[in-house]
Amino acid sequence: MGFQRVFLLLLALILTSCRHDGDDEVLVEERKTPMPMVIDTQTYPTDTDAIASAMADSQLNFWSDYPHDILAAAITEKMTDEELLAQLFMFGWHGQEPTPFLLRWIRERSLGSVKIFGWNSENLDKIIESVNTVQTAVESTRFKIPLFVATDQEGGWIRHVKGETSVTPGNMAIGASSVPADAYYSAFYISRELRALGINMNFAPTIDIFTDYDSTIIGSRSFGEDAEAVGILGAAFIAGATDAGLLSTAKHFPGHGDTSLDSHGYLPVINISKETFYDREILPFRHAIDENVAAIMSGHLSFPRVSGTKEPASLSTFYLQEILRKELNFKGLIITDDMQMNGAVMYAGNFSEAVHQAIAAGNQILCASITPDLDSAMWVKNLSLMATDEKFRSIVKKSAYGVIVAKLQYFKHENSVPIFPDGKDMAEKIPDKEGTDFFLDQAVRSITLKKGDFFPIDLDKAGRILLVGQFDEFFEAGKRRFPDANQWSYNYSIGPIETLWNLDHFPAFARNYDTIITCVATEESLRITRRLRYLGKKVIVVSALSPIFVEDLDWADTILLAYSYSGFSFEAAFAALAGDFVPTGEIPFKDTDG
Repeated sequence: MGFQRVFLLLLALILTSCRHDGDDEVLVEERKTPMPMVIDTQTYPTDTDAIASAMADSQLNFWSDYPHDILAAAITEKMTDEELLAQLFMFGWHGQEPTPFLLRWIRERSLGSVKIFGWNSENLDKIIESVNTVQTAVESTRFKIPLFVATDQEGGWIRHVKGETSVTPGNMAIGASSVPADAYYSAFYISRELRALGINMNFAPTIDIFTDYDSTIIGSRSFGEDAEAVGILGAAFIAGATDAGLLSTAKHFPGHGDTSLDSHGYLPVINISKETFYDREILPFRHAIDENVAAIMSGHLSFPRVSGTKEPASLSTFYLQEILRKELNFKGLIITDDMQMNGAVMYAGNFSEAVHQAIAAGNQILCASITPDLDSAMWVKNLSLMATDEKFRSIVKKSAYGVIVAKLQYFKHENSVPIFPDGKDMAEKIPDKEGTDFFLDQAVRSITLKKGDFFPIDLDKAGRILLVGQFDEFFEAGKRRFPDANQWSYNYSIGPIETLWNLDHFPAFARNYDTIITCVATEESLRITRRLRYLGKKVIVVSALSPIFVEDLDWADTILLAYSYSGFSFEAAFAALAGDFVPTGEIPFKDTDG
């Protein structure tokens, strides 16, 4: 299997288009986009004369004409402590528009990066306006260093930039097709949409291994449970994003897959052996590094049998310096997961100390979902430490150099995302037209038939059809195939009272139908579906998100796995139920039910 997956990855890396024809074959053309950009943040120049000469330039700024490493070193040497420290931070903001606080961080301190979250992104015109606002603010700073503008657009379940952007089948669907080209083009088209908005960094791919099936934080965000397969698909995803001009961030190092705990609320303690850690958890990151991934996100995750302590990897020199830098030879950027997550703050004691430990461990960019006050304790404490602790100041300076040289290598590359998005023809770019065709093809390749006693649907035997679920796209796709079907709908974020109401009233309604097609994506939807067991009806289950929720539904007549609530996935699922094609996807983890 290893050789086959390597071969498929090599195939994916020479593609520029992927289509699904009538014979279920992948059609390819030659790759025409630039090769990956080299991001080396660790090699500090030794030519002191050249650095001194650049420093003597009274007009020195980011756009001065010097070699990248010399220019980055010269800027770093001339920076104040405030400018050095601020380059290490990436802040989000509340609301549709950048806040005055955020703009002051940029103009007065030369903030290094910003991040767009889901609450900023319903209106794509506002995103373009916001990106232009923050990048314009950079123009008033001394060195005019542009911002990294990041987001989480993994595909599938995690999609922070909303509006008209594509809702894609996602990673587990890619794992089900097991075709690296699907990972490559998913990233390519997702990245083209982000590029049109001026977003230059994506916190993707998620290369955590789907080991703990009870995980509510990873689930369908993972490509699957085979470490080698996850590594190959992750590398293909990185290649696709790079060719579209975006910087990828592989996450969550060293691996968030073997825990059911969410590091937003807790510090997950993962008690795997050192041997398993190296043979399984680290393997996908080796592939990402081989593919020259620009950045790796450090996770708030503890592996006590590996380090001998419960310290999270994000705050640990052992994980970031000894393993990631020295053993894995990673030279790109290390970026923290959100520093306001309890996985970091609870271990360190408070936000200020968590930031201090994260910087000391070697993270070059520290992400926070909100913009701190200008005189916040986090800022005052760490700036004061720079004045009193020379070792700490040296670490900050080295990290600031890494951020600046990475920006020079990226923004001065011919394929980088334009710093100022123009917003022209946005309706033609988002959703990506080629991507729309591709994502449906990808969804078709991912559909998995777990059980098929009544498959495809025989309309002569189906009788009255009822569609049951929580997604508009599910009902729309179902109605296109079965226009006479009725529907029973409930909310995706269904509360306990609504759940109880559905449990009480749904069975009586369902008795009026002969074939019931129900969508299962959550524990609540599973509880509602279980009410169908003893009604004597034909029951067809369409699984969205993690298939774990349907593991005990073996009594159903048909179980079809779609891995996503994407409209593409539902369209493909109903096409399969109608008999348009025979599903070829395979469950990308051990099927505990079979």
